[in-house]
Amino acid sequence: MRIKHTALSERNGISSMISGAGTRMGRIWHELVLNRSLYLMAVPAMLMLFVFNYIPLMGLVIAFKNFKISQGIFGSEWAHPLFANFEFLLSSDLAIRAIRNTLVLNALFLTAGVVFEVAFALMLNEVTHQPFKRMTQSASFLPYFISWIVVGVFSYSFLNYEYGVINNLLSMIGLERVNFYAEASLWPMILTIASRWKNTGYGAVIYLATLSGIDATYYEAAEIDGANRWQQMRHISLPLLMPTVIVLTLLAIGRIMNADFGMFYAMVGDATQVYATTDVIDTFVYRGLRQTGDIGMSSATGFFQSVLSFILVMGSNLIARRIYPESALF
Repeated sequence: MRIKHTALSERNGISSMISGAGTRMGRIWHELVLNRSLYLMAVPAMLMLFVFNYIPLMGLVIAFKNFKISQGIFGSEWAHPLFANFEFLLSSDLAIRAIRNTLVLNALFLTAGVVFEVAFALMLNEVTHQPFKRMTQSASFLPYFISWIVVGVFSYSFLNYEYGVINNLLSMIGLERVNFYAEASLWPMILTIASRWKNTGYGAVIYLATLSGIDATYYEAAEIDGANRWQQMRHISLPLLMPTVIVLTLLAIGRIMNADFGMFYAMVGDATQVYATTDVIDTFVYRGLRQTGDIGMSSATGFFQSVLSFILVMGSNLIARRIYPESALF
């Protein structure tokens, strides 16, 4: 009797599972049919994501192989030892320097970006003269569309030792000329200034959109209580802006291991004397490919960048979830 009872219970459990699965499939099918237009619009984006982001994942095996173009990705021999490409990357002094510069410079860009973009958005939000506000926002947005190649040409015209604008001004007022392309210590500041000039207006757009969506009754109530504009900005605008700041900062941290190759190559080029503070992973890999053609090492570098970025995002999101739970990515 106990065996029959057990068998009956198993059959009932299986039937319940089949019924539950059928019910779930029915709900999924009903959802697909009901919102078919929305899902059809999402199909091109999903295909693009699959083709350009998931299929290339198969190429990660190159990081563990002695890749040869004639043998292909899967025909090339495995590296001996398996992590030989990573060992070369992490044992090279130049590679360690590039990793350090990438982290330091991107952290500097990220910090300066948040400060300047939030400050610019807050100040622009306080402007009541609409024509001036629109003109200022458009003027600040324009540099984003200028190529880094053009910015590099302008920066060379300013920083050149012999006929640069800055050195000519220094010479006119009796000061010594500065050889900017031989002073590595100056370049973190130069690159930060160039990055902020180009990206502040673009980065402030989302913050401005958030500020424009704040309920005006908050400001009216604060004004009735006697708060001035500075106090309203400090106690209303900035706190309500913090969730957006945290989300954008988390997204930026995910790219902290990926330097802007166009920026560094256009601004620095082959000025080897300033590589001590400007050589980043992307330029290091580019020079390695150009000089040695070692695709395996380059793939290992990209893999290393992705893994470290993932760890940084997860850790930063965990911290953000404890401080501002509503602002965490997940």
